[in-house]
This record gives sequence, C-alpha cells and structure tokens, in this order.
Amino acid sequence: MSLSVEVLERSFALVKDRGEAFSEQFYATLFLDYPGVKPLFAHTRLAEQGKKLFASLVLVVDSLRKPEALESALKGLGTRHIQYGVLPQHYPMVGNSLLKTLAWALDDHWTPEVQQAWVEAYGGVSQLMLEGADYPAEDLKLSQV
Repeated sequence: MSLSVEVLERSFALVKDRGEAFSEQFYATLFLDYPGVKPLFAHTRLAEQGKKLFASLVLVVDSLRKPEALESALKGLGTRHIQYGVLPQHYPMVGNSLLKTLAWALDDHWTPEVQQAWVEAYGGVSQLMLEGADYPAEDLKLSQV
C-alpha cells in the first residue's frame, strides 16, 4: 500500500494546532453516530483521552516517513486496546468518526484526494492495530463521508 504522505502531512498541518477542538468534535461525533460505544469510555476522562487521541494522530502523521517505527507503535497500541474492551467492529466506527471530524476541521480543504488519503491511511493504521490485537482485519470498510 502506498500512502499519499504529502497529502496527509499537508492536510494535518491545517488542524495540528486545534487538538482540543478536534478531539471534542471527534467524541461528539462518535457518541452521536455510535452511542453503543459510550460504555467503553465510562471510566475515562474524555479531556485526557482526547489528548491521547490527538497525540496518536500526531505520532502517525509525524512517523509516515518511518514506517518501521510506526508499525511497531501501532501494533503495540492495538494490543493495549484489547484491555479497554475494543473489538474489531469498533475500528470502522472510529474510522468513520475520524473522517467526519477531519472533514469538519478541514472544511473547504476536505477534497476527494484528501479524503482518499485519509481512508487509506486509516485502513493501514487499523490493520496494524488489529494485527497487534491479534484480530482478523475483516470488515474494516469505512463508509463515505
């Protein structure tokens, strides 16, 4: 899989300084579209979780040119998500909410090219996380925004 690294870096640069607003919008979208996932966050401080989420996005984008390091980090992240009760069917939910949040944050800069780059990137990220979690990478299709 060949990612559009420049497109991902360029688009993320437009939201990189809006981490708190981005994270708030992400969780609002996730809980609105998929209320069934809310119990997974029952013992979570959402402000802290939002910082972790955004830090993970920064790590991914900053590591796109170092795939070996990124692969190891993402597999470890997938392993850790098992203890939080995350199941394979949650990955597309998160991916769809992430895409909606990126579309919201990027506004006019959310083009078909940018959307495709993020769909492909999330597909790769979730596949590596699922490998770390030792789940099969089936049923990870994202819906269109």
